[in-house]
Amino acid sequence: MTEPVSAVHDTVLIVDFGSQVTQLIARRVREAGVYSEVVPFQAAEAALARLAPKAIILSGGPASVHGAESPQAAPALLEAGVPVLGICYGEQAICARLGGSVVPAEEREFGRAFVEIVAESPLFEGVWEPGTRHQVWMSHGDKVVAIPPGFRPIAVTEGSPFAAIADESRRIYGVQFHLEVVHTPDGAKLISNFVHRIAGLAGDWTMAKFKDEAIGRIRAQVGQGRVICGLSGGVDSAVAAVLIHEAIGERLTCIFVDHGLMRQDEARQVVELFRGHYNIPLVHVDAAATFLAALAGVADPEAKRKTIGRLFVETFEAEAEKIGGAGFLAQGTLYPDVIESVSFTGGPSVTIKSHHNVGGLPERMNMALVEPLRMLFKDEVRALGRELGLPEAFVGRHPFPGPGLAIRCPGAVTREKLDVLRKADAIYLDEIRKAGLYDAIWQAFAVLLPVQTVGVMGDSRTYDSVLALRAVTSVDGMTADFFHFDMAFLGRAATRIINEVKGVNRVVYDVTSKPPGTIEWE
Repeated sequence: MTEPVSAVHDTVLIVDFGSQVTQLIARRVREAGVYSEVVPFQAAEAALARLAPKAIILSGGPASVHGAESPQAAPALLEAGVPVLGICYGEQAICARLGGSVVPAEEREFGRAFVEIVAESPLFEGVWEPGTRHQVWMSHGDKVVAIPPGFRPIAVTEGSPFAAIADESRRIYGVQFHLEVVHTPDGAKLISNFVHRIAGLAGDWTMAKFKDEAIGRIRAQVGQGRVICGLSGGVDSAVAAVLIHEAIGERLTCIFVDHGLMRQDEARQVVELFRGHYNIPLVHVDAAATFLAALAGVADPEAKRKTIGRLFVETFEAEAEKIGGAGFLAQGTLYPDVIESVSFTGGPSVTIKSHHNVGGLPERMNMALVEPLRMLFKDEVRALGRELGLPEAFVGRHPFPGPGLAIRCPGAVTREKLDVLRKADAIYLDEIRKAGLYDAIWQAFAVLLPVQTVGVMGDSRTYDSVLALRAVTSVDGMTADFFHFDMAFLGRAATRIINEVKGVNRVVYDVTSKPPGTIEWE
C-alpha cells in the first residue's frame, strides 16, 4: 500500500485564499467522512491535476476581488466538471470570474446575521426550508450586487441580496457567510449536504481505514530499515510510535528524554505504557539534572525555550547515536503544520515546540523522516489512537507544551518551584475530573507566579506564593475563551491547594481570552 491518501479516497480540494479559518473547512469535510486537502490558491491548478478531486471548495480571505494583486479563482477550477462551493471571498471570486459584479459594501457585514431562505436547493435540503430564517456568521467588506448568468439567489439577508447563490446545472454554489465556524450552527450540515447530496461522495474516510493504509505506507517506506522516534509524553508522538510499531515491530526504538519538567507521575506513565502495555523498545533518559542546571537563573521565556530545545536535541542525538544503524527518524507532525508551511502568504509555519519535534536532526544525522500523521488533524489523531488501543488517559489528555512546566513557572526555574507546581497542578486536574469537566475543557493547568503575598494560616502569618489557575475552551488552540467554572468549584480547588500544598497561600483564576492573551503564560 504505497499510494498517497488522495489516491485511495474520494478527495475534496480546498483552495485557500488566506482565510484564518480555512483549516476548519477541511475539518468539517472530514467530519462528514470525506477526505480533504488544503492548498494555497497559487497551487490550485497543480493540485487539481495531482488530486483529481471529486469536489472543490473555495475559502474566504481578507482581500478584495478588485485589488490588483488579489487572488483569483483559476478558470480550471470552475471548468473541472465537479461541484464547487465558494465561501465568502470564494463566492465573490466565482462571481468575478463568471460575469457577476462585486462592489465595496457601504455597510459591511461582520458578526452574527440571519439569512432568509428564498428557494429550495440541495445545499439546504433537510436543513433549511424556504421561508425560514437562520443564524449565520458574516465577515466581509465587499458585496455581490449581480450574479453570473445561470445563477439564482437561494438565500438573502438585509445587507446581502445574494447571501447564497446556486447554478444547479453546473453544480456551482456560493455563500456569503462562513459555513465552517460554530457561529453558523447548521454550517456543518450544509457542508455535509455539499459533499454527500451534491457531490455524491460516499464518505469512506475513517481512522480504521487510515490505520491499515498507513501501516502499508510505513512498511513500503522503511522496508527492512530501523526507525527511532522521540517521545514527548504527548498524544501525537505516542500515536505515531504505536502505529509504526504495528508496522515494523521491534525495528522501532523510542527515545524518551525526561527533562524533569513533566507533570506529576507523567514520566512513569510514559515508560509503563511503552515498556509494559505495548512492549515497545524504549530508551528512557533521565536528564533532569542536566536541564535544571542549564536553566538555573534563566528567567526570560524565550531563553528558557531555546535552552530546553538545544539540550533536547543534543540529548536525543547522543542517544540515537548509541543505538546506531537507524535510517529513519519518526516525528508526530500533524496536518496543520503542513498547511502552515505552505500557507497562502508563503510564510513560514508556526514555531515548532522543540521538546516534541526534533526538526533539524534528519540533516545532521543523515536520516529520512517518517511522518505517518502528517495528513491528520488533532481530533483525527485522537480517534486513530483509540483505533490503536491507546488508553483514554493518553488519548484524551490536554495539550502540554514542549518546554513543560518551565514556562508555567514565570521567572527562574528551580526544583523546589517545580515540586510545588506539580502538586498544585495535580490537585486542580483531579478536581476537574471529579467534576466531570475534563473533556469539556481544551486545556487546564496551574501557573506558579513569582509573587508572594501575606496570609493567615493557623493564626500565624504566612508569606507564600500565589498560584494562578487557567482553563480554556477552544476548537484548535488558535483562539480560546476562559472556561466558565462556577464559584463553588473554584472555591473547592483553591481550598485543597492551599491546605495540601506547602508554599501556596493564595489562588487566583485567569479570565483572559485568546486574543489578547495566549493560552500559556510564557
